[in-house]
Amino acid sequence: MERVKEKTYWPHMIVGFLMMAVTLGYWTIRSASSMPVQESNTYMQKYQIVDMDINKLLSKKDAFNKNYMIELTQKERMVVTDNIHSNRIQEDQIVLKDGKNSFTFIIKDKSNSTIVSSLDVDSIEFLLTRPHTKVDDILVKDIKFKDDKIIINNINIKKKGRYTIQIRLDMKDGSLGYYQTPAYLK
Repeated sequence: MERVKEKTYWPHMIVGFLMMAVTLGYWTIRSASSMPVQESNTYMQKYQIVDMDINKLLSKKDAFNKNYMIELTQKERMVVTDNIHSNRIQEDQIVLKDGKNSFTFIIKDKSNSTIVSSLDVDSIEFLLTRPHTKVDDILVKDIKFKDDKIIINNINIKKKGRYTIQIRLDMKDGSLGYYQTPAYLK
């Protein structure tokens, strides 16, 4: 009786699947590492710090917002039409100009809508950032009140596109004033 030799292909299939898995793993790692990841800078802090202290930050912000309101003045707003396919309402954007820009903020008392002339402020910081990158960030620290206003001058903007304007007031009583609004340079 003669023995018939059958060809089996399963060892070749196993080697082929292993090679395909290694190739796809390499491709995944390479494509993922080629895309830059930027950290969020909401509340003008690193994401990890905000994530750990979000409840404390929100309670400090609510304590400030109970009495006061931050307003950006003397800036033209661009009316943004809402996307009919999105449930997100878009805020009207501040129109920036190419070159030097200045920003003026006032603090209003919520009870009688008057401008607050002095506050016990520990520090004031201003940040002009792009939504998905920190490369073009412009951070101004140690800002003081001038004539009942917070004035930031000589912010030079050259790149066209979307921006976010943020200001943060750390109060001596522990509350936190924070204001954020979108902006756009045509």
